[in-house]
Amino acid sequence: MTKVHPNAAAAATCSDHEKTSSIDGEVPVVLTVWKKSLLLNCNGFTVFDCQGNLVFRVDNYSARSKDEILLMDAAGTPLLTIRRKRLGLADKWLVFEGESGVKPRYSAKRQVNLLKAKCLAQVMSLSPPSSSGGESKYEIGGSYTQRRCEVYDEKRRRVAEIKKKEAAVGGVAFGADVFRLIVHPDMDSALAMAFIILLDQMFGSSSS
Repeated sequence: MTKVHPNAAAAATCSDHEKTSSIDGEVPVVLTVWKKSLLLNCNGFTVFDCQGNLVFRVDNYSARSKDEILLMDAAGTPLLTIRRKRLGLADKWLVFEGESGVKPRYSAKRQVNLLKAKCLAQVMSLSPPSSSGGESKYEIGGSYTQRRCEVYDEKRRRVAEIKKKEAAVGGVAFGADVFRLIVHPDMDSALAMAFIILLDQMFGSSSS
């Protein structure tokens, strides 16, 4: 049976593009995202690095938690909270630091403009503009159902990608529940994982 993540022996044979970021931050971080909770009878995500180490986890403990999802690190420490505000076609999502829910960092909305069909969603920073430039704004394009997406920042730089994952040996393809998240040096990995949660809320089985 094909393994979702490598064991200690297999980690040594990881290809260069699947190794984690170098100290100087020039190499993209490639993570394996498994749409499966570590807890039984729960929905969520489990995220590994190339060596098979747990990086992030998402666990929905009850049906009512679908409108509030918590992204945690490997130790279970809350990193980001994603909350959905149901407004019909204009639903929006807010991303908070940790689990305080006091002041949102980002606001996300699904693209409904038919003239921008290639754009799936937009994410806008709600923090004050940085000293180096304007506000942070991200645009996500592609197809989440096909696990083929790209994330661009306000300068149209590609900062993250979602791609299908294939087994290292034999080229056996995984199903849609296992895919790769490629995070470029200018992007925070936790925020990139939050984008996957947002896309799954907007276009996945949890969107209903």
